[in-house]
Amino acid sequence: MTYDLSPRPLNPAFKTPPIIWPNGAKSALFIGFDVDAETAWIGNNPSNVDRMVTTSHGGYDARVGITKILQLMEELALKATFFVPGWTALAHPAVCEPILKAGHEIGHHGYLHKMPDREKMDESFEEIDRGFEALEKALGVRPIGYRAPSGENFPELLAYLAKAGIRYSSSFRDDILPYRHQLADGKPGVVEIPVNFAFDDWNFGMSSRTSPRALFGREAVLPLWVDEFEATHAWGGVTTLVLHPQVSGRPMRWHILRDFLRHVQAKGDVWIATGAEITEHFEQLERDMGA
Repeated sequence: MTYDLSPRPLNPAFKTPPIIWPNGAKSALFIGFDVDAETAWIGNNPSNVDRMVTTSHGGYDARVGITKILQLMEELALKATFFVPGWTALAHPAVCEPILKAGHEIGHHGYLHKMPDREKMDESFEEIDRGFEALEKALGVRPIGYRAPSGENFPELLAYLAKAGIRYSSSFRDDILPYRHQLADGKPGVVEIPVNFAFDDWNFGMSSRTSPRALFGREAVLPLWVDEFEATHAWGGVTTLVLHPQVSGRPMRWHILRDFLRHVQAKGDVWIATGAEITEHFEQLERDMGA
């Protein structure tokens, strides 16, 4: 494959329209959980399937993490979006079904959590198709939202997502407001609800024997989240969380997340919404501007 390295914006997305959040809110909060389970450990490294202690990191989702996260959402009366790989839904239907029953949104997160790769285009498209099929089979849903496994994307995949009926993505890191992608042919693509890397709990709370990293506790994580949220709130943006039950479902980290969400709720002027709700609001703003 040849690479076009000519100077140009590498994401030719449309400019964000003026955003007015509902109900007089000053900013928005999007609570997103990536329910990777074991796929976080086997999707990009299939040999880990025979390393039971390694995959037990992901096994925590089904044994403890998902249930504890659902309890937290119920306690705080919040709705979230759970991005579920198709493999996870098939392997652990008994703990994924309560997500739906509690009224949360299910999003697409690939099938086996393989990182999208332009040099393996057919395989990347297959991940989308198999993910849809598995979620429909296990949970009876066809999601409208997508979060890229391992957080990667490429132009042809963006077009494939739009063709498949995906209405929004939450993967890119280049804005604090939603925007609409522009496809390679110039046509509108999906809405993007961008991510702030500071709110990815994996960075602070996950390590392993094969790739050891330092872990960070309350004194490092909670002030960072609060400060980043406060600044985003002041700028009128959307604070997008990238959380994992196998991280934030752990006892100490569960309490960090609860305290952060309580801080946001106490502001009183933050619209806490699912990805579908934010997308519907954005699309309505677009229609209003067109009128």
